[in-house]
Formats: sequence, C-alpha cells, structure tokens
Amino acid sequence: MIRIAVDAMGGDHAPAAVVRGAVGAVGENVVVKLVGSAASIERELAQLGGPNERIRVEHADEAVGMSEPATTPIRRKPNSSIRRCAELVAAGEAEAMVSAGNTGAAVISARMVIGTLEGVDRPALAAVFPSRSGRTVLLDVGANVDSKPSHLRQFAVMGHFYAREILGRAEPRIGLLSIGEEDGKGSGQTREVQSVLKTAASAMALSAMRCSRAPRAWPS
Repeated sequence: MIRIAVDAMGGDHAPAAVVRGAVGAVGENVVVKLVGSAASIERELAQLGGPNERIRVEHADEAVGMSEPATTPIRRKPNSSIRRCAELVAAGEAEAMVSAGNTGAAVISARMVIGTLEGVDRPALAAVFPSRSGRTVLLDVGANVDSKPSHLRQFAVMGHFYAREILGRAEPRIGLLSIGEEDGKGSGQTREVQSVLKTAASAMALSAMRCSRAPRAWPS
C-alpha cells in the first residue's frame, strides 16, 4: 500500500481542485492523505460523494502562500500543510509528499524535515519528458539558483539512477546543457562540471556493475 501525503491547501483553486484530483487518483494500492484545513477538505469531499476509504484527512492549521518566503514552513508556520506533509513522510506515515503550492517551501520542508540521501547535499527538482529515444529526466529545473560543480555531479548521479531504476533505461546517458556540444564551450563552471562528470561517469559505470540498485553513498 502506497500512502501519499498531499498538500490540500497548495496550488490554484485549492482545496477544491486538489481534493478532486486526489479522489480521481486513488486506487486499490494507493491511499491519499489530504493535509490542510479539515473542515474545508471534508466539505469538498461531501460534494464529491462523501467519505472515501482511500482518502484520509490530516488537519493542519496553516497554509503557505505562493508569495511567501521558502523558509516560511520552518521559521514562521510550523503547522503549515506543506511542513505537515514532510513530517508524515519523515515519521514513516507516508511514502511520498506532493504539493502544487509554493515550490521553494516544499523543497525546504523536504530538505529540513525529511533530509537527503547520504552523499547528497542539495535536493533537485526533476522533470521527465518524452524524447526520440524514450523518456529523458532533467535535473535541476528550478530548486537551486547557484550550484557548485559538486552539486551538479550529484544531480547527474541521481538522474542516472532515476533513469535506470524508474524509467527502465539499462544504460542511461548523461548530458550537460550548454551553449554548444564541444568541451570548450560554456562558462568556466560549465567546463569544470564537464570534467567532473567525465570522472563521475566512470565511477557510476563501476557502481552499476557492483549493485542492482542505487548505492546509498556516491563516490567522492
């Protein structure tokens, strides 16, 4: 059974749109925990036919607005729906969290409450889109403004194993977005990252031969 904590107060037309989406998404092996104003969530559920055994309601007193700072769930609104979602995952009461609200607040909550894998300094937003060879995963698409070459290397490692384990790509290729495909193109940081990724590619190839799933710590 997969339990997903959903921020019912985040995104356009919340909580109505979020509740409708949750009701449509639940299935035999999925339970959705809607987090937010219990009264508002239950009112929306009543309009959709009443209680659902696959829908649980978790009350949270506060909500984070789209224009509020990313640190709001940590510093100003500890009882916010976004932070409560992260707490459910950290406590083992949910396997994942979803929010269509304040992206920065969701990332900060996940980073501070749930934490990261050993060897990963920063979380990264990933986007999966179709390509001529199947599906491609792109990291990072917005969570980090200034990243060091070591961070981009970690993003590459995470993307590699996501593509292999989730997308089913036996031998994922890693690419670096730049202004040209030649090694000498791009900023100083881009060229440094290119060198770092070449070293990382060899390490990941060795890791792939040694294990069937992603390792807990990446080679440094």
